[in-house]
Amino acid sequence: MRFKDRVVLVTGAARGIGKAIAESFSKEGARVVVNDINEEAAKNTAREIKENGGEAVGIKADVTDYESVIKMIEEVKNTYGSVEILVNNAGYWTIKRFKDTTPEDWEKDIRICYYGTLNCTHAVINDMIERRYGRIINIVSDAGRIGEPFLTVYSGAKAAIIGFSKALAKEVAKYNITVNCIAAGVTKTPGVEGFLKSVGGEEKLVKAYPRGRLGNPEDIANGVIFFALDESEYITGQVISISGGYTTVG
Repeated sequence: MRFKDRVVLVTGAARGIGKAIAESFSKEGARVVVNDINEEAAKNTAREIKENGGEAVGIKADVTDYESVIKMIEEVKNTYGSVEILVNNAGYWTIKRFKDTTPEDWEKDIRICYYGTLNCTHAVINDMIERRYGRIINIVSDAGRIGEPFLTVYSGAKAAIIGFSKALAKEVAKYNITVNCIAAGVTKTPGVEGFLKSVGGEEKLVKAYPRGRLGNPEDIANGVIFFALDESEYITGQVISISGGYTTVG
């Protein structure tokens, strides 16, 4: 039980990668907050975790709305205490050629991915500083490192999170707070079907992955667990790609 009684908040955790992360922390003894914009789905995931012997609560909050995030954090404090580990996983992508996108498309990608990360991090950082402990893991994307066609604005938003994470890591390292990023490759989740179609299907895309398969949500969760461990306290401001060798950047 490597995270026994630690309070972990995972955003966008009702399904896919976020759900796998929440389940992984629960198996390690953490008290998990399952956040999602879909309240019923968040509560369903929390219920599944509890049915499997874990401790969890599902809370609705819109990560693009700072006041909604603050309200969620207060609810977490009343239930479990201050957030000790934050996983900014909530995201959204518009799958279009840039010439076909609209300012409304840009707004949604940027607000959910980038502003969501800013809002949630800002809402917990003072408590982490006061406690002199914190782990912040931001789920970005290989798109934010190398760029991906049809995901132009999403690529930019994820790149912004990487820059933010590196800067914040330097600010808060002296408080025993680490800030790191997981750059996920294409991972088989309910939300990936549209992108697979845009690039010609899974069979075509997987040829670019040296490991010979696309990622599973559990692959990403394993990386998050690594960054959150006490043994990883000297690792901060870093980006690890979990993509089966698709991205091998320095």
